[in-house]
Formats: sequence, C-alpha cells, structure tokens
Amino acid sequence: MRGHKQRPIQLSGWAFQLQRPLSSWAELQAASAWASIVLAVFCTMMFVGTAPLYAQLSEGGYLSGRDHHEASVGGWEGSAQGVAYSEFNHHLAGFFVLLMGCAELSQALHRPILLWARFLLPAAMLLGSVILLIWSDHEAWPIGSRSFVQTFSGHDPEIIQHKIYGVLLLLAGTVEALRRIGRISDGLWSTSLPLFAIIGGLMLFGHSHGLHPSAQKIAMHHAMMGTLAITAGLSKLLSGWFRSSLHMLSPAGEWFWAGLIVLIGIQLLIYSE
Repeated sequence: MRGHKQRPIQLSGWAFQLQRPLSSWAELQAASAWASIVLAVFCTMMFVGTAPLYAQLSEGGYLSGRDHHEASVGGWEGSAQGVAYSEFNHHLAGFFVLLMGCAELSQALHRPILLWARFLLPAAMLLGSVILLIWSDHEAWPIGSRSFVQTFSGHDPEIIQHKIYGVLLLLAGTVEALRRIGRISDGLWSTSLPLFAIIGGLMLFGHSHGLHPSAQKIAMHHAMMGTLAITAGLSKLLSGWFRSSLHMLSPAGEWFWAGLIVLIGIQLLIYSE
C-alpha cells in the first residue's frame, strides 16, 4: 500500500491510546494540592482531638497542679536555669530546621544557580544530630553526671526520646548525604526523609518534659509541631509517588513540604516555656 507510513502501535507499549492522559501537568498539580490539603485537615483534626486529652491530664493533676508544681520547685524542670536551657536548645534546633526548610524551598525552584543548596539539608541534619545527642539534656551522658548506662536505662523517657531523635536524625541525614552525592540511588532511599518526619511527628505527641509547671503548654507546642511534621512527611511521600509512578514532578507537594518545614523552624524559634 503506497503512501502508508509504518509506525509502532504505541511507543509506550500500550495497544490503545488513553483518551485522557493521567500525566497531565495541570491534573497532577491539582491532585497534589488537594491531597496536601486533605492531609493537613486530617492532621489538624488529630491535633484538635489530642488537645482535650492534655486538658484532662492537667485537670487530673498528672501534668500540672499544686503537687507537681511544688515537686518541681528546687528541681531542674521548671527552674529558671532549666527553662533557659530548654528554650535555647529548641531555638537552636529551630535554626537548623529553618535552614533545612529554606534549602528545600530553594530546591523547589529548580534553578541551577541554587544546586549547591541541596547539600544544606543533610549538613544541617548531621550537625543538628550531633548537637542533639550531646547537649539535649544537661544531666545525661556525655556532658552530665549520669553515665552511659544510666542515660539509656529508660528511667527518664524524655532523655531516651531526645537520644532517639538524635539517632534518627543522624541516620536520615547520612542517607540524604549519600543520596545527594550519588553514592546510593533514589527509590526506597528517598523515603527516609519523609518517614523521619512522620515518625518524629508521631513521637512528638507523646513527648513530655516530666514534672513541669508549664507541661500543658509544652505538650500543645509539641502537638502542633507533630501535626506539621506528619503533614509535611505525607506530602513529601505523595510528591515522591507522583515522581516515581507518573514520571512527573509535583511542584505543589514540593512547595508544601518545604513550607511546612519552614513553619516548624519558625515555631521552634519562638518556642517558650
């Protein structure tokens, strides 16, 4: 047959052509934006549902009250020195988190002049993990009076949680550093960062400063940060799914992830007890 041009049925291997491609740029943006909003609403509902629990514990005298206030007098928790030490650590952590968020925002721009910023996040995570592991608690090993065994014995849940955060931050930062210099491939390794955000956010809902006169306020701070972290991690996972499954970038998810990290950093910077 003259004039007939031979061509494959479909370059992609399909025997038919989809009438409405799933990889439409506008559809991906809209889907990512709506999914991020749904995740934000879900985590906000979880935060609101947790608030009455803290209030009930406070009224029951577990988190605050005259007895616990008197117990904290003369101790580290709630003292002027303890509050100053805790606030400084939170503000320092806020600086590193804000640095991570700004680095991720610059990456969302996808400009070659800002490619160096991709290494700011793992650098901030690694440095932050070292600071957290060493200076998170004044009485814990290696700077405090407690030995290594006493520190990790589990008698003080707050110390254990701080050390777990430090280890998770160190592991996630190491994976990100190796991934961004090309030593390990993407794929499952790219999920370490959003999973760290989700796990860390969930842990914040159970994080307590012990016998502290402002325990309820501190718990609400941590619940809000946990909500933001979980939403950010889920948004990052969603964005990664769009990238790997549909071979398209999801800018809405990337911007949402970076913006929430910035918000967590700001909240840590204004943290007070």
